[in-house]
Amino acid sequence: MEQQGVVWQRTYKLSCMKKIVGYLRDYLKSLNKPLFLLATLFTALVVFVNYRFNLNKKITRLDEPAQFAAWYSLFLLVFGYGYFLQVLFLKSRIFRNKKFLALLFITPAIFAWKMSAHIQYDFATDLFADEYWNAVVYWPFKVVVIVAMLHIVYRVFDKGQPFYGATLKGFQPKPYVIMLLLMIPLIALASTQKDFLRMYPRFQSIEYLLQPNRGLYKLLYELSYGTDFFSIELFFRGFLVLAFAKWVGKEAVLPMAIFYCTIHFGKPLGECVSSYFGGLILGVVAYNTRTIFGGFLVHVGIAWLMESGGYLGHQIF
Repeated sequence: MEQQGVVWQRTYKLSCMKKIVGYLRDYLKSLNKPLFLLATLFTALVVFVNYRFNLNKKITRLDEPAQFAAWYSLFLLVFGYGYFLQVLFLKSRIFRNKKFLALLFITPAIFAWKMSAHIQYDFATDLFADEYWNAVVYWPFKVVVIVAMLHIVYRVFDKGQPFYGATLKGFQPKPYVIMLLLMIPLIALASTQKDFLRMYPRFQSIEYLLQPNRGLYKLLYELSYGTDFFSIELFFRGFLVLAFAKWVGKEAVLPMAIFYCTIHFGKPLGECVSSYFGGLILGVVAYNTRTIFGGFLVHVGIAWLMESGGYLGHQIF
């Protein structure tokens, strides 16, 4: 009986992985190749411009309203371009739909707020402690605001269907755990690179905070950091895929992936480039499973693996 149970578990895992591979294979077969090529070349061009001219650094030096305007313009350009290609190659008439256009212009504003909003509260008189607690509160606060804004959009545009994939129905964790295990060698390799170690672990930016329970402070910081990936999955794989799918079906995945790549400006170049393809994979899975929790598990798992790689890399190199 025990041996039969092991065999069943292995068969179940393979079945789940085959489904995901099948989703990806079907998506690739259905892609309009010239459209995909132009989308990918455009994404590469935007990435080149950012890293060649330090676009993201110039934006972050602006004051808050100017930052919002800059991010909004960039996000509207890249997201809108993905749908413009559909009009050009697929003869789509989506730009004639007033609700679609309203959502198209609202969407970049939500994430532009997330990128530009500065949050600063006085939690303590000690400067270091105040910086630490502001960092810990930063991500959960923005999660709450993003979820609230998306819920307002949901009530106006999509009431009557599940809230943008925030459901455990259809979620099977095992194939995503396998994906994470496959990422370990790549992250280990990245952890030997200087640009990676300049970025990770993120806690190093406030590492000088000296407290007796240093490990607990790190743990709380990493848990707070992890919450950010729920809002990212809800926005990109939930909202940008499942909300827009009612107009364009699986074609909603590609514009999302272009948009998703741009929020990685400022990260190591390899991470930014891979985010485009990772966004495509997670978008296809979310479209087919109608849940964001697989993507969330992969995303937060990779983030914590990168944090761990950063900690270990600084000790070894």
